[in-house]
Amino acid sequence: MTGPLEGLFVVSLDQAVAAPYAASRLAEGGARVIKVERAEGDFARGYDSVVNGESAYFVWLNRGKESIVLDIKDEEDARLLHTMIDQADVFIQNLAPGAATRAGFGSDALRKRNPRLITCDISGYGEEGPNQNMKAYDLLIQAETGLASVTGGPEGPGRVGVSIVDIGAGLNAFNGILQALVQRGRTGEGCALKVSLFDAMADWMTVPFLYQEYTGQAPKRVGMNHPSIAPYGAYTCGDGKQVVVSIQNEREWVRFCAQVLDDADMAHDARFCDNEARTANRGDLNARVDAVFSSMDRRQVTDRLNTAQIAFGALNTVADLTTHSQLRRVTVDTPAGPVSMPAPPVRQSDQTATPGPVPRLGEHTQVLREEFRDND
Repeated sequence: MTGPLEGLFVVSLDQAVAAPYAASRLAEGGARVIKVERAEGDFARGYDSVVNGESAYFVWLNRGKESIVLDIKDEEDARLLHTMIDQADVFIQNLAPGAATRAGFGSDALRKRNPRLITCDISGYGEEGPNQNMKAYDLLIQAETGLASVTGGPEGPGRVGVSIVDIGAGLNAFNGILQALVQRGRTGEGCALKVSLFDAMADWMTVPFLYQEYTGQAPKRVGMNHPSIAPYGAYTCGDGKQVVVSIQNEREWVRFCAQVLDDADMAHDARFCDNEARTANRGDLNARVDAVFSSMDRRQVTDRLNTAQIAFGALNTVADLTTHSQLRRVTVDTPAGPVSMPAPPVRQSDQTATPGPVPRLGEHTQVLREEFRDND
């Protein structure tokens, strides 16, 4: 496929989510991405079989790549992989801690062979500290970083419903690689990038962290409400449907009271006169909003919100997303046939990237062996 990264050559020795996510963003930018898999394949191929026998995770994260099966402990296969990496612009790996280095594919050794190479090592906890050798997966890091403690309702911690840690780390890797490519364009030299799942989520936890550091307590779990902005949460309308309302400044608050709640004086009530007061008196505030919203169906509520130019959204299900009027889709070829899925989120000059097909395990092994054996 063509794109702004056309001509970039990426080798990715990866599995699961974080590294494949970073490599998939490069592939969708037009880079050539070769995915190196073991004989049994990336274990994400076996996470589920919901997409006509294919894994939902694998279909999402590996479109547009070539797949080669190699045993990096085998001398001939290791030599072939080195030949590929010697010609690559970027090498990504997220094997178990220390595995790549033990197999001869540590970033220092690779960059001595190819100084223009950008290496990106993705790990659970980084390469320093007492946890550096621990295995790490998405939910484990949600727990370790305190994310689960601020997610969910008052009754207990909860898991964020998507692989947010892996995705965050993958985005950091993608961002770091793009920065390194710009730097290499100036200096001619590659660099070694280190990305960890723990660091990715610790960064995203900065606001709760600062609350803890400076007030002595973290934001409380408040379910479908924002912990430090009010009103910002879900309310039930008279027809049982829910709408999420967000007030971001005092001008909006005044309009909300006058035009949505039909109570202009409420904006100046001492309990609700600014955001901190509203947050401290959330119970009273929500009771006032609930009394108004419960007297109307959702269409009536949203009509008032639109008129007042107040931000809102429907509290939808995943089924609602699949039929959402704003959803952009693309069709991707897979070994099980074409699959319709959400389109890549970045458009360039109003053009959406068209992802390439999802490869069968080892689909390109023979062709790639011949290509790189000839260049050995």
